[in-house]
Amino acid sequence: MTQEIPETMTAIAISQPGGPEVLVAGEHPVPRPEAGELLIKVAAAGVNRPDIVQRMGLYPAPAGASPLPGLEIAGKVMAAGSDADMHMMGKNICALVNGGGYAEYCIAQASHCLPVPEDLPLSEAAALPETLLTVWHNLFERAYTCDGETVLVHGGTSGIGTMAIMLGELFGLTVIVTCGSDEKCAQVLGLGAAHAINYKDQDFVEAVQKITDGKGVQAVLDMVAGDYVPRNLNCLAEDGRHVTIAVQGGLMTQINMAQVMSRRLTLTGSTLRPRSNVFKGLLADEIHRNVWDFVEKGTLRPVMDKSFPLTGASAAHAHMESGGHFGKIVLEV
Repeated sequence: MTQEIPETMTAIAISQPGGPEVLVAGEHPVPRPEAGELLIKVAAAGVNRPDIVQRMGLYPAPAGASPLPGLEIAGKVMAAGSDADMHMMGKNICALVNGGGYAEYCIAQASHCLPVPEDLPLSEAAALPETLLTVWHNLFERAYTCDGETVLVHGGTSGIGTMAIMLGELFGLTVIVTCGSDEKCAQVLGLGAAHAINYKDQDFVEAVQKITDGKGVQAVLDMVAGDYVPRNLNCLAEDGRHVTIAVQGGLMTQINMAQVMSRRLTLTGSTLRPRSNVFKGLLADEIHRNVWDFVEKGTLRPVMDKSFPLTGASAAHAHMESGGHFGKIVLEV
């Protein structure tokens, strides 16, 4: 079932691995939905760190996924493949996608879609799926944090960091974040972080121990890896959980396994994109049941930094890589 769908569309492709300049706008065929899929007319697409890593040639699309960048979108359902819910036709949705979000049209698994409330702009809806599903899975499922616990989150002004702060506040966590300037620390404190540590001026391990009266935190949400890992372990309380979701500081590290054993620490991590469609559908359903009510009531909204036109994808990537953003960057189609 289709309506008013052209044969071609404008989309952003990666011409070769490299810097932001390798993102090139061009004409591409409009994809067609298969079983369980929806075709979305994209209004906006979120820009995320994995898009940059893919652009650099270090994070290839999974088998069968679109090679075009873009992992989250919002827009209108224009067509449905077999087995998809036809009641979604014409509805505004946001979705986690396997790729192809930097385009006028994009395929989404129907089970990965969430309904957009009428009062939520599509540009903001596009900024929700990737960070919301990532933070929920890693902070609440893999780190199994619960009401009353204290967590350390690195990169406090990033999309992940700001979402972790907001979800932590909604679900009774005390959130400590690290940031690279006093200005950023002030921003995250205003958002709801309990404490903000300027890692350029302070040793965050010493700061965490002081904040927690030497007890440490129950969980660390880490996107740095590298030499941060042993320092993060020194921030953990006994039975603490360490979750790595990115490796911006390096792939390798050395840790004291005797410390892991004696203090019963848990080290885990995940990447969302390679997980199965079934897993991501179950995760989206859990978000819908446990978190989406806050979105519909307006008590959970993404922190928005800046919007760029679709053809300004290169500028959007350069802006993210500059490190000066606070919250989410989106492309508007």
